Amino acid sequence: MIVISRSIRIPESEVKLRFVQASGPGGQNVNKVASAVELRFDVARSAALPEEVRQRLLFQAGRRLNRQGVLVIQARRFRSQERNRQDAIDRLVRLVRQSSVRPKARRPTAPSAAARERRLRQKRHRARAKRERSRADLRED
Repeated sequence: MIVISRSIRIPESEVKLRFVQASGPGGQNVNKVASAVELRFDVARSAALPEEVRQRLLFQAGRRLNRQGVLVIQARRFRSQERNRQDAIDRLVRLVRQSSVRPKARRPTAPSAAARERRLRQKRHRARAKRERSRADLRED
């Protein structure tokens, strides 16, 4: 059982791990040992996720999500298979935790009267400076 929070727990049966050969450092060993980990988690069909968390996760996963709604995380940072396995699981936990946080509702605001006046004053100042430059250009011709 992978514990995300008090209310969210993902059964390990829903997470598929596949070990593949990694590129990068490892010397002669890199060609013999499948140390990279590919973690697959079916977000679209998981019974462990509340609906609102599932929807946010589907949105936040981005390119890590395939067309079938399966989240694919590749971990090949370390030389050892066990550390890559733990890294992949940690990244899954982090992503689901981020998705479990309900975003703050945005309250539309309007600029204050003073801010509007400041903006208009700056625009007038800029326009005046540009206008004066263009007159100087006309006099030089």
